[in-house]
Amino acid sequence: MNINIICVGKIKEKYFRDAIDEFAKRLGRFAAFKVIELPDRKIPDNASPAEQKAVIEAEGADILKALGKGYTIALCVEGKELSSEEWAAKTEDILRENSTINYVIGGSLGLSDEVKRRADFRLSLGRITLPHRIARLVLAEQIYRCFKINANETYHK
Repeated sequence: MNINIICVGKIKEKYFRDAIDEFAKRLGRFAAFKVIELPDRKIPDNASPAEQKAVIEAEGADILKALGKGYTIALCVEGKELSSEEWAAKTEDILRENSTINYVIGGSLGLSDEVKRRADFRLSLGRITLPHRIARLVLAEQIYRCFKINANETYHK
């Protein structure tokens, strides 16, 4: 099994990288886990809608190039919210037919329509807005939680 997080931008803060690395280490007994960081595009100050669209589309093209085989889950605000138990069940169902799950996190402007169309499922972490570094950490933790639930192992509630 392979779990990939394909994301735009790098995390600068060591404490966030360390926390994500901790969940990657824990996930290692369940699946191969990899974070694929793509370059973020510079957004001009006071960017026009056309300039913003160009950035989203360029980042989207990078994401589409990075996607390999497997089931793709796009994280976006209009996605479906799932409880941890529902997410675990979905993960189990997906992995019955696919050996890889690709989670996609866009840049600060979000995901392109092309990436959303390419996704097999759209997932929301909730109605709140999270900085991407925090969203990536929450995602890594929830993926780990899914595997713990599916293994019938205890994990703090």
